[in-house]
Amino acid sequence: MPLVIGLTGGIGSGKSAAADEFARLGATVVDTDAIAHKLSGAGGAAISGVRSLFGDAYIDASGAMDRRKVRALVFADPVAKQRLEALLHPLIREESQRRIVAATGPYVVHVVPLLIESPDYRRRVDRVLVIDCADELRLARVKARSGLAEDEVHRIIAAQATAGMRRAAADDLIDNGGSLEELHAQVRALHRRYLELAAAWR
Repeated sequence: MPLVIGLTGGIGSGKSAAADEFARLGATVVDTDAIAHKLSGAGGAAISGVRSLFGDAYIDASGAMDRRKVRALVFADPVAKQRLEALLHPLIREESQRRIVAATGPYVVHVVPLLIESPDYRRRVDRVLVIDCADELRLARVKARSGLAEDEVHRIIAAQATAGMRRAAADDLIDNGGSLEELHAQVRALHRRYLELAAAWR
């Protein structure tokens, strides 16, 4: 098994931007959000299960899961949230593991938004890399990219681990309160460190 770095952070913290730079530098990136998106997209392996759980009203015209409707449902109904997680999480874990085993990069960056909240994922990674920035900045970024209402973003933030909890679990930390170039510089420094660790790991 390769060295696996678990990359996590709250919504809007910049996980995707950091992961993209790690990928550009040659790391294998395994992103659970991307896997979930594929599983719940048109023709995805989870679609029949979503239809069985919630009905056709939660499948959009393209045949994909209607994410906006499902997001509203699971925030309002804890039982629905548990049922959706019971469907998706085993599929995501299985596909994540398959991609990690098949990795060709010198190490793997495993992007898991709820890594700190999930002991199972925490056991699957060798180091935890947390990316963080101020809540106000995260809020502005999410609103700009997603069009979500401010109260909805606040609910998502409230449902996630606190910054203190993430930082306490971190082996490595990226501060994404500055420019994209400052983020990339921190990623490059960590990449050099991870190459050294990966060489020793193998």
